[in-house]
Order: sequence, then C-alpha cells, then structure tokens
Amino acid sequence: MPSDNALPQGLLGGDSLPLYSRIAGRLLDDITAGGARPGDRLPSERLLAGRYGVSRVTLRSALGELAERDIIESAPARGWFLAQGYERAVPAPRPSAAPGGGQTVQGFADYAEQYGFRLRDEVLESRVRSATVQESELLRVTPGAALFEMRRLRFLDDIVVVLEHNRLPLGLCPQLAETDFTKDTLFASLRRADPPQLPKVADYSVEARHPTEEEGRLLEITDATPVLVATQLAFNQNGQPLELTAAVFRGDRYHFRASITG
Repeated sequence: MPSDNALPQGLLGGDSLPLYSRIAGRLLDDITAGGARPGDRLPSERLLAGRYGVSRVTLRSALGELAERDIIESAPARGWFLAQGYERAVPAPRPSAAPGGGQTVQGFADYAEQYGFRLRDEVLESRVRSATVQESELLRVTPGAALFEMRRLRFLDDIVVVLEHNRLPLGLCPQLAETDFTKDTLFASLRRADPPQLPKVADYSVEARHPTEEEGRLLEITDATPVLVATQLAFNQNGQPLELTAAVFRGDRYHFRASITG
C-alpha cells in the first residue's frame, strides 16, 4: 500500500499549508485586487514582511513560491517585479499533495513557525567533503563530488527534539558552505539559491530503535525512551535529488502520521 505522496504528516507536513504558502496566497490576493500590471515593482521585502507580520525568511520563501509559479521575478539589486503575462499564471492550482504538483516539502523550521514554536539549532559539525560512492548513487552526483554535510541538534522552545545529519550536493547551492545555520535555516537557504532549489517531494522511511550512547547523550535520554530514525531523500522542482537527511527523534517528542492509499 504505497503512500499517496511519500510524505509523512508529522514534522514534515501538516493539515494546513505552511505559513509561507499562506503568505504567498495573501500577497497574490493583494496583487490581483489592486489591479497591478506586469512590470510593476513590489514593495521592499522589509515592508512586505512588516505588512504580513512575518520574518524576512518566511517572506522570501513566499516570494520564492510565487516566482516558481511565474507570477513574480527578481532583478538583482532592484527587487521583485510582476512577471510578464503573470495573469496567465494566477489561475494555476494552489499547492497540492500530488507528486510533481505544487507542494513543497515542509521543513522543521516551517513547522516551528507555523505552530508558534521558538526554534533553536546547535550545529555540531558543518563542512564540505567528497561524496562517498553510496551518497553519489543516491544524490546522482559523481563519486568524490563536493558535498555539504551538517550535523545539528534542533530545539523547540529550548526542548531538544531531534539530531539531524544533512548531506547536499554543494553544486546546487554553493552558499551553504558559508551560511551560519544557527541564524538561518537550510530550506530557506535553498529557496534563496540562484536558481532556487525547492524541495518538492521526498522518499521517507522511519524505524524505531534504541539510541546509541552518543544519541542518548545529545538527546538527553536517561531512561528506556526509544528513538525514531527518519531517513529522507528530497527532490527539487526538476526531480534532482537535493538533500539526504537522517533525523534521530526522541520517541516521546515526535508523532509520525501518514496518509495511506490502497
């Protein structure tokens, strides 16, 4: 019985659209209601973030979603503008859960912002190294290609929830190597890449097991609490493997839920 979209409805998805998608919808409503024309310049990101009451990171993700739908486009050092013929793109369906549709994989930071949690990351390791043969097969890069690797602990309201191990082809987003991920998020960085890298769908598997000694120490497990190990391979808008992640969740702080079809 395969999943209808291979995405869980836990920390990587929810029953409602991510906050940035809702902001994209509100911005689009304001654009169409205001009688804007192709070539019109949007207000600055600072003004838009203030108008909708969101962070610049969320606002940029919303702009990235509209750019993906050919509604707006950016001009270096000039800002955002309505794309030529954007009216033809407006009737396009809003994000759906179907593979290859408009859905963007929701990250841990999206989940935190959507539900009002305070997110904090503690980066344990961040480096560029060569891809192994196994990694190259999964990510469809040549063995030895530059790979960005990061291990980090992630907290919600200062409660540790997950230990993450992320691996991404550096060529898709070279700025990852220079990003401070205690102040920025991985998915936001990908959406700001040139061209944007939009996680669209993911293969996802989960298994329960006992934590290793290191995992127990980092996740502050002092009893028999198990861990849930989630392995995710996310693909971008072009079907290119984008991110390979192994996430070790405290079993008492993560709820896995998925829709299954026969």
